[in-house]
Amino acid sequence: MNRVHRWYCRSNHWRRRLEAEMLPWVFDGLAWDPAAPVLELGPGPGLTTAWLRDRCADLKCLEIDDRLARQLQSRLGSNKLQVYIGDATRMPFGERRFTTVLSFTMLHHLASPSLQNDLFAETYRVLKPGGVFAGIDSRESFRLRLFHLGDTMMPIEPAQLPARLRAAKFEQVRVDLQDGRFRFQARRPPRRTG
Repeated sequence: MNRVHRWYCRSNHWRRRLEAEMLPWVFDGLAWDPAAPVLELGPGPGLTTAWLRDRCADLKCLEIDDRLARQLQSRLGSNKLQVYIGDATRMPFGERRFTTVLSFTMLHHLASPSLQNDLFAETYRVLKPGGVFAGIDSRESFRLRLFHLGDTMMPIEPAQLPARLRAAKFEQVRVDLQDGRFRFQARRPPRRTG
């Protein structure tokens, strides 16, 4: 991320927007279990992580930037939260480990649709049957492009996301638009019985 972007993602203004607008919208109507293992992808400076830590019994974070990961572990780490350094397109976790995987405004930081699809496949792999993948991301705009000058930025077209998540074997896919952003929910199918 460029310097301005890094600064803004740590700011009180961004924290207030997350807590007042974005996170309540993501979790509105989301059937998830905060008492079971939860994984947050790409927490960056950790404003969303701080919010989640107060709501989750077992929270893991996966951050590719080793400096951000160490700072986050040092600042927020506890018996309820562990931060791992790693790539969300090649997760260091076993299969069917989490009941919920969350992504907050980070998908557009993957350099290509192929890498985004790799993240979707890895998310499916680490989710337990019946588990949910949910989050929020930004929609393409001139303002978003300006904010990301010098950054990796590959916005996802919300209308294409359902097909891409279904291609990764997710079911019950839902994408909703609001202002310059979209939220999404998808589930790994439950185990079939009989």
